[in-house]
Amino acid sequence: MEQGYLTLETGELFEGVLIGAEHDSLGEVVFNTSMTGYQEIITDPSYAGQIITFCYPLIGNYGINALDNESITPALAGVVIGDLCETPSHYQSIEKFSEKLKQAGVPGLAGVDTRLLVKTIRSRGTVKGYLGREKAIAFPSQEQTPFWVEKVSTKEQQFFKNRGPHVVLVDFGYKKSILTALLAENCAVTIVPYHTTFEQIKSIQPDGVLFSNGPGDPMALKKWFPEYKKISQYFPTLGICLGHQLIALAYGAKTEKLTYGHRGGNHPVKELATGKVKITAQNHSYVVIDESIDSKVFEVTYRNVNDRSIEGLKHKHYPIQSVQFHPEAHPGPSDTEYILTGFVREIASLGETKYAVK
Repeated sequence: MEQGYLTLETGELFEGVLIGAEHDSLGEVVFNTSMTGYQEIITDPSYAGQIITFCYPLIGNYGINALDNESITPALAGVVIGDLCETPSHYQSIEKFSEKLKQAGVPGLAGVDTRLLVKTIRSRGTVKGYLGREKAIAFPSQEQTPFWVEKVSTKEQQFFKNRGPHVVLVDFGYKKSILTALLAENCAVTIVPYHTTFEQIKSIQPDGVLFSNGPGDPMALKKWFPEYKKISQYFPTLGICLGHQLIALAYGAKTEKLTYGHRGGNHPVKELATGKVKITAQNHSYVVIDESIDSKVFEVTYRNVNDRSIEGLKHKHYPIQSVQFHPEAHPGPSDTEYILTGFVREIASLGETKYAVK
């Protein structure tokens, strides 16, 4: 294997061996603390443009299967791991982790001191990195941050027939497991691009709308906030991850970037109504700012136990709710799957009731 390097824009250098696609890559270096689920993670569209560092030391031990991809084409910029397992053992395995990276066109670096890299990110904050054969002495410049949602969102409508209530899934970079969860609840699902207008969704006549997860800064979608507000005021709405942030922003709140984000399958979240703590799967860089929430409009439903950040909102007048974590939980615990099932029950009970736009 050929030697390679990850150079951070802050000057730190990490050595390893190159795996996956044979090209260099520039991206935001982040880390995920999950112990399993590497296949779902590398195919999650929310990682578009990012270089993922896996905290768990051994990656690839159960291989890659044909069932757990969250998207058809991975959008991440690169992967950094400690120990690479090239002899996977699992009855569903069809290829090695390194083969999956190569087939997907994603470069990787193995044999890295990931503990030191993660400690560096935690102290420096999320930084850009250059992954390749050469040490990046002169760091490549990027003119502007790419609009990642446009790159991962569907280009046309897709419809999945079913016998239950009809949900429009607004695609900002949705995970397949969200669609799977809705279909498992017998929902008919229409997937639409992120820029679909209120009038276009109204013509589809859904029973409810789900704003999906997705990559990047939510403020990149600012021009569509008025449409998102109209949609949520007219249809029962659930927002997940980026969708949660967009709902808050559409109603006048603000967001900020965390120092190094929440990424992993073991993030404790407190449900304020009951005092119970749920363990959740998360993957995001941005959070809704506490002081920006209008308490006459929204109530906070969940908070992160570690840093007290907002993890959920509920509108006081419309059937709108949102969560920063992933209730469909792939990969991760299923503590909060009741949020999706509750949403489906709600729209089924509301039936054809519509809500006047203010």
